[in-house]
Amino acid sequence: QVQLVESGGGLVEPGGSLRLSCVASGFDFSSYAMAWYRQAPGKGREWVSRIFSEGTLSNFADSVKGRFMISRDNSKSTLYLQMNNVKLEDTGIYYCRPGLRGPIHDHWGQGTQVTVSS
Repeated sequence: QVQLVESGGGLVEPGGSLRLSCVASGFDFSSYAMAWYRQAPGKGREWVSRIFSEGTLSNFADSVKGRFMISRDNSKSTLYLQMNNVKLEDTGIYYCRPGLRGPIHDHWGQGTQVTVSS
């Protein structure tokens, strides 16, 4: 079955950096776009970034554009999110999500907690 395991979260000071990973299994990772979402305390889940299957096209939410980078290693079925110059409002649980639509898009990992605090 589809499994998504996020890791790399933690406590980081404003202006610092963090690298998140998502290891996927149970589907053909290289064939699907992958995305990162996040959920801040008391708020709904929001889209952060997306990368298409070949890894050359990506999109970012305005709130993270210029600070975050998304990448993938299809040989390792792993998705990454490099978070630079983090801000307090980047605090939340970060999730990866496969695909753009359809049944594969219904899967989520357990998330990894990112806390930005001084």
